[in-house]
Amino acid sequence: MTKIRKELEFNKILLEAIDEALLSLGELAKASLYLHLQNDFALPKHQIPVRIVDFVDALERIFGQAALQLQILIMKCLNEKVQGSYEWSGPRWLVPDLTFTKYIKLMRLYWTDADNTGDVEVSLDAGERKEQEA
Repeated sequence: MTKIRKELEFNKILLEAIDEALLSLGELAKASLYLHLQNDFALPKHQIPVRIVDFVDALERIFGQAALQLQILIMKCLNEKVQGSYEWSGPRWLVPDLTFTKYIKLMRLYWTDADNTGDVEVSLDAGERKEQEA
């Protein structure tokens, strides 16, 4: 599978994960949010995967601190779709500096660079990251 095809496939998977997460707000709220993103932020749904920073900014402007909960839910949905597994090998008291935007970039990188679209394992080691295909 070509890298461009994998990139498009990842974009589709990401949009599905976003849809699932936003559905937790209800179908009407999800549709209203997409309309709000398009009309007030010039961010149509199909551009979200390539404009993640704009998407995060819009969520934060709309939902304030509650946007973090939506981001976590999107990450959980995306994780289920790509069948990723994660291991933190640093001290338990040290939380890795992994933002929503970094997470999406990391998952995109691993998805598009993997030979197969199967399981992806990410190991975060005290600020360094490694990838291993399962």
